[in-house]
Amino acid sequence: MESRKPESVPDQPSLVRPYSLTSGRTNPAVELALEALIQAIPGTDDRARDLDNINATILELCKESPSVAEIAARVGVPIGVARVLVADLVEAGHVQILATLKDDSSDAERRELIERVLSGLREL
Repeated sequence: MESRKPESVPDQPSLVRPYSLTSGRTNPAVELALEALIQAIPGTDDRARDLDNINATILELCKESPSVAEIAARVGVPIGVARVLVADLVEAGHVQILATLKDDSSDAERRELIERVLSGLREL
């Protein structure tokens, strides 16, 4: 009798599943830089119960004003998926994009933003 080897289970998660969270969409409705800080809009907790688990998790994280890159890392999805999900929350009025750097931003403002993003990534 010939023995069969069990089918192997992949070591890494499939990328198909995360993109199913966005119904296959890869372009966010709102342009988001990786370093953009996202903040939950006060009073949106009441509407959070209507969100699915991943969006509710993102909304909870946004109470700490993380960057888009940090959201992706904490939720465990590719950055493209995170950008689409965050953009959807922006359009729905759950979160807002905090002002990022402008062309005339001072060195101190640039340094502060870099330090915040690095600090958030180190916490992961």
